[in-house]
Amino acid sequence: MGRRKNKNQSNEDANNTNMSHLRFQDADEVIEDVAETSNIDQSMCFDHDDSDDKTSADYYFDSYSHFGIHEEMLKDTVRTKTYQNVIYQNRFLFKNKIVLDVGAGTGILSLFCAKAGAEHVYAVECSHMADMAKEIVETNGYSNVVTVLKGKIEEIELPVPKVDIIISEWMGYFLLFENMLNSVLYARDKWLADDGIVLPDKASLYLTAIEDADYKEDKIEFWNNVYGFDMSCIKKQAIMEPLVDTVDQNQIATNCQLLKTMDISKMTPGDCSFTAPFKLVAERDDYIHALVAYFDVSFTKCHKLMGFSTGPRSRATHWKQTVLYLEDILTICEGETIVGSMTVAPNKKNPRDVDIMLKYSLNGKRCNASRVQYYKMR
Repeated sequence: MGRRKNKNQSNEDANNTNMSHLRFQDADEVIEDVAETSNIDQSMCFDHDDSDDKTSADYYFDSYSHFGIHEEMLKDTVRTKTYQNVIYQNRFLFKNKIVLDVGAGTGILSLFCAKAGAEHVYAVECSHMADMAKEIVETNGYSNVVTVLKGKIEEIELPVPKVDIIISEWMGYFLLFENMLNSVLYARDKWLADDGIVLPDKASLYLTAIEDADYKEDKIEFWNNVYGFDMSCIKKQAIMEPLVDTVDQNQIATNCQLLKTMDISKMTPGDCSFTAPFKLVAERDDYIHALVAYFDVSFTKCHKLMGFSTGPRSRATHWKQTVLYLEDILTICEGETIVGSMTVAPNKKNPRDVDIMLKYSLNGKRCNASRVQYYKMR
């Protein structure tokens, strides 16, 4: 996946726009007596394995052994403070409960749960970060409450038959790219008590359309003339690669469309494959260069609805948005519609990757187009 150019933009007025779907508490509302995250000893060395027999899943887990990705996630205040607020403001859910943290990373969610009164927390982490999480738990005095288990959730055994709560930050880019949802569902089916809860329990994927002439010219059309040489054959591959970065909300030219809502407490792994229709209505006369996908996450079991959005009109997160460039430049007039469908499925060789098929058509005053495009998130 590529990266977009940095743009001067502001997403601070997100809650005042008509694109917000749910009313979530502002993640900036910090709870009192919140401990700062511990400094990590960056001098620690991990064994480096250069073996050629690693699978894509091995590389996925290895990537989470590096401190940088955890720093990025911890510094994503929308993400981290939302989880913190969910836990601290709903202590009644956690008091004297057994909690399973799937993909615990540094153990920050486990520590939140322990501080909120959980009886015990089992923090499962497959990467080498599990070793650091153990030290972090000990340093902060929660070794009697938090047990860090190193290994894949599908391979470890818990010392308890059931848990009351499963908590996880499993979401990936485009919601489903390199996500841990199947691991959460496996843990749910194996260990969650009949009256237990999963946090978060709802996730929704949305689609909108944008004008993006400048960057499409720089990213895609660039290959037409590279220092005097025609490299346009690369364009077909470049346009198949979704781009992940922050979209300026002023580029949005249509409404947004809900594609899929997942109920984590009830869904099956097969629900990650779906085809969803969409209808995008132009809100002004403009050109459409790309469709943009983003997701919302909800914690509906809380005393008040809580969650966050990764949309262009919400505060920026490390997930940003996913841009899918169109082969056509669509000239659209206010009120005209782009109709179509999006098919999403895990890649057969590596289920953590995502294959996308986009069908769209526009029958307008100034433009008629109909096309099928394929994208690969790798």
